[in-house]
Parts: sequence; structure tokens; C-alpha cells
Amino acid sequence: MTSTRLRHADEPFYLPVRDEVELFSAAYEQRIPVLLKGPTGCGKTRFVEHMAWRLFGNRPDAPAEPLVTVSCHDDLTSADLVGRYLLSGEGTTWLDGPLTKAVRTGALCYLDEVVEARKDTTVILHALTDHRRMLPIERLGTTVQAHDDFLLVISYNPGYQVATKDLKPSTRQRFMAIDFDYPASDLETQIIAHEAELDETRAGQLAFLGEQLRRLGEAGVIDGPGTRLLVHVGELMVKGIAPRRACEAGLVQALSDESDVQRAIIDVVSAIFPE
Repeated sequence: MTSTRLRHADEPFYLPVRDEVELFSAAYEQRIPVLLKGPTGCGKTRFVEHMAWRLFGNRPDAPAEPLVTVSCHDDLTSADLVGRYLLSGEGTTWLDGPLTKAVRTGALCYLDEVVEARKDTTVILHALTDHRRMLPIERLGTTVQAHDDFLLVISYNPGYQVATKDLKPSTRQRFMAIDFDYPASDLETQIIAHEAELDETRAGQLAFLGEQLRRLGEAGVIDGPGTRLLVHVGELMVKGIAPRRACEAGLVQALSDESDVQRAIIDVVSAIFPE
């Protein structure tokens, strides 16, 4: 779990691709839970950080930790989210989990890659994401009414979706969905240039490279690189690593271990960065 403290000067950089800011803002005003769908590295997490800043960054009554992020995984239990008793020399003490903390304080709670969590874990979200807006805590024999400012946000990558890792209809239909994809080349150029502090010419080349490699992804050869990965390559370049070498270390090795596929990626890299 990570928590984020936000101040006016800490605005997370985010360039809107479509109308996602307006959709999220409207959902928050109506307290409609939000589902973010999109491929790895397309900006879902940064978007949530940006929206948390927009909603809470200038509010004097904002919670101390306005954004609580949980990275979901196979071993995530309901107790990990809700809380548990801890044993100590003085007896047992109840410790709120990240979801309970967000519910009590009115923070945004972001469950990243929620389909990775066990299905019996996500069931606890049901009472929290309908008109009741309450979180049952079975171990305490009670429920916690959600703070007026609380909102639940979840995300997943449809590209990795399989039958055993999917949201149940009874869960999915409690959320409004915002579909994400990689930004257009001109926007991605701006993002890479800003995040990596790279000149726009090199940033544009990396954006074009990402676009070409994603075509291999569409053909099923690789999973196309996310913007985040392209930013990492740009950061290597800023530190003096030659463009082709930066791409080999930051892209080629990250995208595949198969020699044939690596050669195909290198061919694309060499066409864009000939030296």
C-alpha cells in the first residue's frame, strides 16, 4: 500500500487524452465508483494521482493522505484491505487496512490491477459501491459508513484478461468505466520530453518507436511498450547513454527474451536510431 500527501506545488503531470478528466470529475461529484481500463504503462496510475490532486490539493479540509493505492495480487486477502488484529505483549490491537482508512477519512482508494486479487476479496466491495456506501468488518462485527468524500477507483488491463481473472458482472456493473489507451504520437512526445527531461527531437523519435513496436504487439509478436517504458529509455539518454544502447537495455530486453523477437525489435530501433 502507498499513500500520497498532496500539496499545491506537487501537481502530478498529466496530459488528457480525451474527456477522462471531465468524466472522472462528474463521477466524483455523484460518488460513482470508477473503473479504469487500459494497457500497461498508459497512464492510469498517474491519472488517478492527478485527479486526487485536483480534488484535494487545495482543500484545507483534505485528509492527510488523500490517495491510498493498493497493488493487487493473488495473495491479497480481505483482511489485507479491511484490517486485522495484531498481537502484542499488551494483548490484541485492531489495525485498519488501507481500504478502511480511506473509507473513514474520505480519501480516494485506488485498487490497481484489481482482477489479480482473489474473487472472495473483491466481494467485500459490493456494499461499498452501491447506495449503501458501507464497509462490513466481520471481525469487528460492525460496518463503517463511508465518509462523504470517499471514492473507490479500480483498474485492470484487458489485454491480460482471462476467464479465471475477470470481474464478476455483479462487481463490474457497480462502476462507470473510463477506457485508456496509449496517447497519440504528439501527446506522447510531450509526455516523454517532460518526464525524461529530454529534447523534443529525441522524444519524438521515441514516441514514433513506441508506435511502430505497438504494431508488433497488434500482430501478437510482443506486448507493445508503454509510455512509462519509453520515458525510462529517455532518462537513460539524458544520462549520456547512446540512443541505440539505451533502447537495447530499456526496450529490447524488457519486451522479450526470445532472440528472434529481439532481433526484430532491434531492426525497428536501428531504422529510427541509425547510429
